[in-house]
Amino acid sequence: MLEHLPGWLGKAMIGLRAGKEKLAIVQPGLGSFESIRLASPAFANGARLPERFTADGEGVSPPLFWTGVPAEAVRLALLVEDADAPTPLPLVHAVVWDLPPGDGELKEGAIVADAQRDSDDGSDVGRNSYRIEGWLPPDPPTGHGVHHYAFQLFALGAGPDVKDNPTRSAILKAMAGRVLAAGVLTGTYSRGEERPIGPAEHTVPAAG
Repeated sequence: MLEHLPGWLGKAMIGLRAGKEKLAIVQPGLGSFESIRLASPAFANGARLPERFTADGEGVSPPLFWTGVPAEAVRLALLVEDADAPTPLPLVHAVVWDLPPGDGELKEGAIVADAQRDSDDGSDVGRNSYRIEGWLPPDPPTGHGVHHYAFQLFALGAGPDVKDNPTRSAILKAMAGRVLAAGVLTGTYSRGEERPIGPAEHTVPAAG
């Protein structure tokens, strides 16, 4: 959708960003917590997301894995947000509630509507900012600069559950005061920017 915005409009909005201080993982209501290692075999922390995971490619969710979950955790929750979106709050790209506690993984393309999933691990895929279940592929406006996509995993102690297909606000409320540990993995994406094709000093203009 946003790929159709003209580049001049993206550049005009370059100062309009939700702000990283609005990401879920830094909200004071969650309390203090330990760290989880969250990573992906498809991209390094801070690196550009491969096109296949965006609106310019197949638009599937990337593979993720995590270690270091506390033994006392009873469920995990995943929230993916773009704090560089020109919106009042970070744009939500995925919500997954009630992942099994312990070290684990999500395979490529696993974040889809519950009715389309191949296996049932007891988790519940919630609604993204477009009010749709599943993965919302990154789709930044051309010329708006680099967007940072924060994959945030939370290990939770005992507490309230949420209704089916939860939203960001519902899980933030349910997680308040019960986060035992959390991890964050950041991928970037942009349109109309120079991007590396090899060593950092070698770049070419982005296509389109």
